[in-house]
Amino acid sequence: MRKEKLQLFFNQFARDDKVLIPIVADPDAIACAMAIKRLLWRKVSSITITGTNTIKRPDNLALIRLLAITITPFKKIDSGSYSKVVYVDSQPSHNPLFSNLKPTVIIDHHPDAEDGAEYRDIRTDYGATASIIIEYLQAMKIKPSQKLATALYYAIKTDTDSFNRSAIYADVKAFQYAFRFANLQWIRKIEASEMQPGFLKYFEKALKNRKKQKSWIYSHIGSVSTPDAVVIISDFFLRVEDINWSIVSGISGRKLIIVFRSFGLKRNVGKIASKSFGKLGSAGGHKSAARAEVPISNISDLVDCKNENQVNNWIINQIQKERKSIPNKKKQ
Repeated sequence: MRKEKLQLFFNQFARDDKVLIPIVADPDAIACAMAIKRLLWRKVSSITITGTNTIKRPDNLALIRLLAITITPFKKIDSGSYSKVVYVDSQPSHNPLFSNLKPTVIIDHHPDAEDGAEYRDIRTDYGATASIIIEYLQAMKIKPSQKLATALYYAIKTDTDSFNRSAIYADVKAFQYAFRFANLQWIRKIEASEMQPGFLKYFEKALKNRKKQKSWIYSHIGSVSTPDAVVIISDFFLRVEDINWSIVSGISGRKLIIVFRSFGLKRNVGKIASKSFGKLGSAGGHKSAARAEVPISNISDLVDCKNENQVNNWIINQIQKERKSIPNKKKQ
């Protein structure tokens, strides 16, 4: 990492700054927020990590518990009391709650939403934002603590799905670096906590409602206690031998959550998600992983969300209509 860029990052902060790091809490965002706290240690007045989402996924809860990570709920934050805002693994337009938080720094690997910030480091070819952040630590010659290294290791492992999703050599190097200092026994405990017994009913429904079209599989599982159930099942379907694209949906609160997974072959699921559902809510992602969140109120005239089969068919039609307009990778 160039010294000029690193210096530009630190130039954004003063000793009396109170820094807020708002995240949509998942392993990559959590690890990067921890790393920002380490980078700014003794350089600013205070640093607070705040989460916009309720964390229910067992492995994420285990990560937070084992590593003693403090994440303040967003509703308890007085955003006006902070002088600087740092976004990691996210950008202001990714969440409506971020709308009033002017970014000072954005470090991310998601597609560039072109949100204004004094300092931006967006690398869409990286498999995890944690891989970018590790380069900052290395440039500063900061040896990560065991807790930070474990979080960064797990972040890269999960965001790249153990390098089964899109990643570059920089991710491999960062992963190897974190491995040197990580506690693998903690990792095993975190991974062993991945599944809640209550999730089994969602698998049953997903298998019952699945619809397969060539190497694409779709399943709508109805109401879920947490969107994480949708993520886990979408990842699960991609392990089936002849499945290259997995689209699983569920209703959480007042939103339809649609999770896309693929091996990144031919078509970009991030673009498909955006074109299919972006105008109805928020949608986007990477070549092999994407997500859409659509308020039920926006589609109540289009589909009966209480009818699981109808919702599944509507999602299939939306995707099929739009994916035809996106050229295969070979044709680009």
